[in-house]
Amino acid sequence: MKKALIRIHDLKAGILTEYDESSYGFRYDDGYSGPRISLTMPVRNEEYLFDRFPPFFDGLLPEGIQLEGLLRIYKIDKNDYFEQLLVTGKDLVGAVTAERTEDGDE
Repeated sequence: MKKALIRIHDLKAGILTEYDESSYGFRYDDGYSGPRISLTMPVRNEEYLFDRFPPFFDGLLPEGIQLEGLLRIYKIDKNDYFEQLLVTGKDLVGAVTAERTEDGDE
């Protein structure tokens, strides 16, 4: 299981979890009152569950020649979107960042 700490404007928003290759979840931190990370994911107490890599995060990933370079340099599988997010997580478009975490705490 992989986990990523998700921040917006450097404020800890929640944890994105890859349960397996076709099961993902995002949960805002308890008591989080900052901006939502996406229009499609308003702040709530319940976990958002997805049966594929969440579309919002997929939209943050590199494409084209940048993607090809990333895959080659870091030896990442083209279908491992979660790992792509973790590698590029500090340099995403917009205010959201992602970083690897083992236990979700920080």
